[in-house]
Parts: sequence; C-alpha cells; structure tokens
Amino acid sequence: MFKIGSVVARRSYNQDFYFKILDIKKVGREKIAILGGLDYRLIADAYLDDLVLKTEREVMHYQLADSQEVYKKFRKVVFDRKFKVEEEYFEIPGRILHLDGDKDYLEQCLRTYKQLGLQAKGICKSEVEQPKVIAKVFQENPTDILVLTGHDSLLKGKKDLKSLSSYRSSAYFVQAVQEARKFQPNKDALVIFAGGCQSNFEAIIEAGANFASSPKRMLIHALDPVFLVESIAYTPIDRTVSLKDIINHTITGTDGVGGIETRGQMRRGYPRIEH
Repeated sequence: MFKIGSVVARRSYNQDFYFKILDIKKVGREKIAILGGLDYRLIADAYLDDLVLKTEREVMHYQLADSQEVYKKFRKVVFDRKFKVEEEYFEIPGRILHLDGDKDYLEQCLRTYKQLGLQAKGICKSEVEQPKVIAKVFQENPTDILVLTGHDSLLKGKKDLKSLSSYRSSAYFVQAVQEARKFQPNKDALVIFAGGCQSNFEAIIEAGANFASSPKRMLIHALDPVFLVESIAYTPIDRTVSLKDIINHTITGTDGVGGIETRGQMRRGYPRIEH
C-alpha cells in the first residue's frame, strides 16, 4: 500500500500536512516511513499504521490551496518592486547561489527565481554534505547571496531548544555557514540565508548568517528562501533592506524567518537604454 514516493498524512497530527515517503525502514517488527514535507521544509518519521494514503484528487486540492497562497506572495513581491524602480537607471540584481537538500524543492525554487527575473544557480546537496562542499562550490560559483537550505526538524523528545543536538540538520547548516564565512566574512559582501523547518535560528545567526529559520521553531514553506532573497537581490547596495518588509514577503512570516540589518545587493546603472 505504501511505497517510496507515496503522498501521505499523519493521523496523530490530524492530517495537517501532506508528506512524500522518502524511505521505509524496518525497526524490530515495525516499519517506519521517513517523510519529507510536500510544501514545507520538514523531515519526520512515522509508523506506517499512523499514515493515511492520499488520493491524486486530495493532493491536487492540497497543492491548489498552497499555490493560491504562493501566488498572493508572488503578486505582492512584484507589486512592491514596481514602486522601487527608478526609470532613468537600469538594474543588475544580486546573483544567487542556492544549495538545497531536496531536489524537488530546488526545482520549485529555481522556477520561481526565473519568474522573478533573478539570476540563480542551484546545486542539490544533502544537509550533511553542505559543510563539506561549500568551499569548492563557492570558489567555482562566485555569488552575492548564498542560500543553504533543505530539511530540518526538532527531534522527538528533545526539549533543549538551544542545543544543536536537538535538531536533525541545524548543526550542518551552522557548519556550512561557518565555512562560507571563512571565504567572505563581510556580511554585506556575501548575504547568507540558512535553515529549514524548526531550525536553531540563534545558532545559525551566531555562525554568521544574515537570515535564518526558525525564530519560533515553526515550519517554513519551500519557497520562503526565494521570496526573502528576492528582496535582497532587488534592494540597491546603498540601502539596507527593511527587515519587516522583507520578512512579510515570506509565506511563513516572523514565526518562521528572521534576520539582521543587511545591505541590498542590486547595482544600478546609468543611463537606461530603451532598445
């Protein structure tokens, strides 16, 4: 009945979120499914008897509702940008390098970057791999904005929110940020977003990120990093981004994403050439 790739929900959580089965493991006499959020950057596990298989129709309605929420944010981002355009200048938005632990999420993000007119390079690397490869990747792909994301979650039974050992992937995000900062310690020369669902926000910021998830240990949407860095990429370098505005552009908001004062990464040019 259940197989890798099946879309399911958990009975014990009132079927609040839909997941894709990433793996099925046998633990003693029981089978446990490793789950990845369909639209939220959460990884979890559950016994098979706790799962409800979702039909294609149910998945379609679930994704439609999510698409409507994404579209609202997309429209707001584009609408707000129109009021910032200075007609006599041309604009070169900041470049983006995005490392993601989930291939499907990465493809969603790259499509959205393109729709927003952003230059983005995407590389799929697991959360464990990111600290190991960031030096080489960064050398081969100079960038203005670095996104380090994927899946994360608070581990079952863990109550110490400050300890990295309480999280599935936060330690890897912290290490990856630290490695990136060895190459560029200036937080305005390289802007970093890092984290996934329920990540240790304080530790990631302390490691050197400009923005991170998750202040309230909440789930974050797969496209939250995109909408956040769009504002950075289109804010001129002589201005700092508005923290409230930039976080309001995300789907999750201040519960899921936070950060520090940061300069924009867009360079204006003169004169604007119409042809």
